[in-house]
Amino acid sequence: MKIVSILENQTIEKRIAITPDIAKKYISLGLEVSLCKNYGSHLGIKDNEYKELGVSILDDEKEIIEKANVIVQLSLLDDDKSSFFKENQTFIGVLNPYENKEKINNLIKKKINIFSLELLPRITRAQSMDILSSQANLAGYKAVVESFANFEKAIPMMMTAAGTIPAAKVLVVGAGVAGLQAIATAKRMGAIVFATDVRMASKEQVESLGGKFLTVEDADNLETEGGYAKEASDDFKKKQEQLLSETLKKIDIVICTALIPGKKAPVIIKEEMIHNMNSGSIIYDLAAIQGGNTSHTKVDEIIDINGVKIMGESNILNKLPTSASNLYAKNLFNFVSNLYDKENKKININLQDEIIEKTLIK
Repeated sequence: MKIVSILENQTIEKRIAITPDIAKKYISLGLEVSLCKNYGSHLGIKDNEYKELGVSILDDEKEIIEKANVIVQLSLLDDDKSSFFKENQTFIGVLNPYENKEKINNLIKKKINIFSLELLPRITRAQSMDILSSQANLAGYKAVVESFANFEKAIPMMMTAAGTIPAAKVLVVGAGVAGLQAIATAKRMGAIVFATDVRMASKEQVESLGGKFLTVEDADNLETEGGYAKEASDDFKKKQEQLLSETLKKIDIVICTALIPGKKAPVIIKEEMIHNMNSGSIIYDLAAIQGGNTSHTKVDEIIDINGVKIMGESNILNKLPTSASNLYAKNLFNFVSNLYDKENKKININLQDEIIEKTLIK
């Protein structure tokens, strides 16, 4: 059985789906691995590193895909490359099925088995495959580093003979995986950290990292059975606005991470709140690609509102492609291992398996 991958559109995606370490694991599992020429060269991985492991390196992307049983990528291929798919192949990636419904349906009509890894159930057995957690962890870290790099003051408290520089105050909006890593990173760098989330279960996690959890008075726990945040009521939103309006007057840096799977990101930081912030403050919006958590977020632009900079990128992980690729490739390998019938050397789509059933797009 042959597993393959080709380069993504390099202008928007620098991560890769198969690293040399993981190629070795696939081969040990009994699979053949084929990759396109210069597959990892932009990450400093030479073709020879793959070849020495027994990986086939080919020039023709059409040939690679046509001869594959399993294709693993980060995202959907461009339309011209999608035309290379053949019946009964398996395609695995982070495919954003809510946004790419038509393209995915076209592949399903060609009898391609489509698995989208952001649909993984939040169960213990799926943790090693959880791409949302592994990638969000890095995103939360990098958002803090990027915002601190653009903040024109020192982050930790500094006591000098000339006087004391106070520690920067950071607010993290959304205490999921990205938010918790943002809290931990900001604390390590000496900031005073506050956080807010609609899920009351987050309070203990925030406080265990040294952050102060901002609680909306009389708030219900807005958490789905799968562990994700669900949409808040109008009453909750009003109370949250009042709390944030007062808090933001003393905050230097805001890291926004609030997302609802499959929906537009909730606008939490309103225009009047931004006007309450001090000039020189930074808002880094990790939800930018889904519309943003502020009323002014624009993807891949820095917006200045009265001296407050609002930042948000389409793919922050392009700034950490090597680390992100290493984690993503491991997640993928664990998913493929669960799909692969080693005895019969084929993909076994067992719909009794919750992981397979939930991620297969029908």
